[in-house]
Amino acid sequence: MARANRGFTLLELLVVLSIVALATVGVSFAIRDSGATELQREGERLAVLLETARAQSRASGTAVRWRATEQGFVFEGLPHLKLPERWLLNGTRTNGPAQLWLGPEPIISAQQVWLVNESYPDRTIRIGTDGVRAFTAEAMQ
Repeated sequence: MARANRGFTLLELLVVLSIVALATVGVSFAIRDSGATELQREGERLAVLLETARAQSRASGTAVRWRATEQGFVFEGLPHLKLPERWLLNGTRTNGPAQLWLGPEPIISAQQVWLVNESYPDRTIRIGTDGVRAFTAEAMQ
């Protein structure tokens, strides 16, 4: 006796839906908001540069100041260490105080600076320290 073809079983439908859900999750992770990612990367880069200058300031006993400029930024007080002075992402600038003191004391005052970009006006990255811990970059919404 031959069975009539009646369609898909519930198990087959669940397997297909699971595969589609996994594929959707994979695609959503692959297609990230490049603006958020690029500006976050810029903030993390600045945090690393600030920590590098802070360590050099403590090692040399020289006062170091970071300040934003029209073209990017500059580290003042580090004659022997050449650090980058330009943003990687065009249109990046600071919002708020545009200078930070990085030493030579091991404990500095709590400081922060905000990065914004004209291409992503709804994004802000805060780079800051409480004076004891390292500079960190975090997205502000």
